[in-house]
Amino acid sequence: MASFKEIVTKAVIGKAKKTSVSKFSVTPSEVPDTVLGCWVINHTFEGRGVNGVVHVTGGFDVNVWYSYNNDTKTAVATEHFTYEDKMNIRLKDGAVLNDASEIIVRSLTQPTVTDVSVENGVVHLSIEKELGVEIVGNTMIKVSVEEEEDDYEVLEDVPEEEVDEVINEIDEDYLK
Repeated sequence: MASFKEIVTKAVIGKAKKTSVSKFSVTPSEVPDTVLGCWVINHTFEGRGVNGVVHVTGGFDVNVWYSYNNDTKTAVATEHFTYEDKMNIRLKDGAVLNDASEIIVRSLTQPTVTDVSVENGVVHLSIEKELGVEIVGNTMIKVSVEEEEDDYEVLEDVPEEEVDEVINEIDEDYLK
C-alpha cells in the first residue's frame, strides 16, 4: 500500500501579461517642423507586491530626432520618463501574494513609439509596451511513496585465472 508525503517547493503561482499605451510630451529647445524619428532606449523596471497587487515601476529614455528652421537643421531631444503599472494577478489554488513571494518582470515587447505629432512646439508621443509578470511562491505537492524495497543487482568478481583463460583462448589469426 502506498502512502503520501507532502513536499513544499517553489513554483509559479500566478502569471499575467499586460499591454499598455502611455502618452508623453517632449518640448525641444527649438520649435520642430517635422519629426524625423523617435526611439526608446534604456528601459529598466522592477515589480513589488503591495496589498496583494503587483506594482511595476520603470523608466526609459526617449530620443526625438526632428528638423527645425524650415526643415534646414536637425537636432535630437532626449528626455527620461517613468511609469507605474498596477497588475491585479489571480493566483492559483488559493495562494497569497506576500513578502516571501518572488516577482519576476519581463519585457515581452520593448517600449515603442506608435504615434507622434507636433503641436505648438511640443512633440506628443504614444508609447506602447507589453510586460509579463510571474509570481513565484511556496506551494505544496503530494507524492506517492512506495513501501517496496529497492533490490540491488548482485555483482560477483570474476577470478583473475578465468580472465587469463579467456584471453589465452583468443585466436591471434582471427583478423587475417
